[in-house]
Amino acid sequence: MKYTMLIYLDESALSDAEREQCYRESAQFAQELNAGGRYLSAVPLHPTATATSIRVREDKRMVTREQLGGFFLVEARDLDEAIDIAGRIPAGRWGTVEIRPVVEVAGLPAK
Repeated sequence: MKYTMLIYLDESALSDAEREQCYRESAQFAQELNAGGRYLSAVPLHPTATATSIRVREDKRMVTREQLGGFFLVEARDLDEAIDIAGRIPAGRWGTVEIRPVVEVAGLPAK
């Protein structure tokens, strides 16, 4: 089953040096997951100042700011294995990692 690990953190919690170290550790962790056949994707996101979220309610748009730092997409046998993987994501030391199973939708383009 595919799981996404959504990483939430206070952007100001890391210095530039800590952020770069987190990126290096995350890349290394992604390599480990890949070697074990569990890695599907990982993406850090630019700060929320660059983000735009759109909500449509009753045909009216609302623009809001969110604070999602990035994500990993992995293949795991079950939730227990997904929890183990999420617990090793480096950014979890500063923030929260939310685990969600991915809904497989027929008809989406394959990558």
